[in-house]
Amino acid sequence: MIERYTRPEMGRIWSLENKYRQWLEVELAAAETLAELGEVPEEAARLLRRHAGFTVERILEIEAEVKHDVIAFTTAVAERMAEAGAADASRWLHYGLTSNDVVDTAQALQLKQASELILAGIDELAAAVKQRALEFKHTPQVGRTHGVHAEPITFGLKLALWWDELIRNRKRFAGAAEEIRVGKMSGAVGTFGHIGPEAEERICAKLGLKAAPITSQVISRDRHAAYLSALALITATLEKIALEVRHLQRTEVREAEEPFGKGQKGSSAMPHKRNPIVCEQICGLARVVRANLQAAFENIALWHERDISHSSVERVILPDSTILADYLLAKTTWLVKGMRIDVERMRKNLELTGGLIFSGQLLLDLAAAGMLREQAYKLVQQHAMKAWLEGSNFRRLVENDPEIRTRLSPERLAHTFSVERQLANVDRIFERVFGNHGSAT
Repeated sequence: MIERYTRPEMGRIWSLENKYRQWLEVELAAAETLAELGEVPEEAARLLRRHAGFTVERILEIEAEVKHDVIAFTTAVAERMAEAGAADASRWLHYGLTSNDVVDTAQALQLKQASELILAGIDELAAAVKQRALEFKHTPQVGRTHGVHAEPITFGLKLALWWDELIRNRKRFAGAAEEIRVGKMSGAVGTFGHIGPEAEERICAKLGLKAAPITSQVISRDRHAAYLSALALITATLEKIALEVRHLQRTEVREAEEPFGKGQKGSSAMPHKRNPIVCEQICGLARVVRANLQAAFENIALWHERDISHSSVERVILPDSTILADYLLAKTTWLVKGMRIDVERMRKNLELTGGLIFSGQLLLDLAAAGMLREQAYKLVQQHAMKAWLEGSNFRRLVENDPEIRTRLSPERLAHTFSVERQLANVDRIFERVFGNHGSAT
């Protein structure tokens, strides 16, 4: 992923330096465990821990010649051991292992590191969304279906819905991250031809991983597809949030707006512009993560016990997807925390149609007062269409209708057009979403 969308801490996880560092940790854990089991000299394991090292530059030099990254890595480490006067101990580096024992297990370590950052990002965003949901819990806003005014909601309810979705995303992602936290040392075709299952379990435990119950030469890629699916769902929620703000920032709406910094410029040609550029960036980059999911599914089917058609793909989709998820979580948190809310504009938009948004309540109240539903629907729609097409005030049309007046008293009609009545259950919804914290004002 390009630097523009890469935060430093996540970027370091996917650096070549860290990748080879995790390879080395796998190699050292294997040597130490085999020494504990009496299969490798203890002194060799100690010397490897003390002196094994590498430089990325040297690995790349060797790889350019041998065309095999793991061989280039082990050769570079052996050279470092020789420089330290411990060349003989390097005989026990990579002992009993095949390349993918190291690569798959080390990749699980990188994904574990990346997952910790992503979970922290979800938690930070969820906290920000919850805080603002409570802040605007009772702030009336018009609800929209098909982009058209429907019935009253509160802006806090919109945020509470986002929070609820984020919590499900966190649960799904935590499960996927746990499912992918596995290593393997089962050899070239998964039969433990050179290292036994007990050694594998101990090596993985030393690394903070679980041993996959069964593998071919590679860990089954359904795990990775599930992980990418969880990331795609996270970024889809972030796109949902950003898309909502984009709509609310339109000039005709102007109920919410992404932060606009001092000195920021929105257009090279139009000085008045305040464009939702970060929201648009979030929506755009979420597409990349979703597209990567398709590649992850394609990686599940491999030839027999191993081919490497998945390997080149994962060098792109795993770093890029985790980097983007981390970046987009941070951007969405920035958006939610700094989002400018125009409460007065929300009120004006709520009243824009002169009470049309209460047509459903009027229909119910007329039916409750004894009018047949079809008759009530026809009557209410007649006034609604007149108000819609002529721009007249729906409530005044209703109040002046003698047929309605005979059914509903002025006091009852006032109750029909009551925002408070429509929003009477907001507290209960918040309690269902946030538990006891939902009752806070």
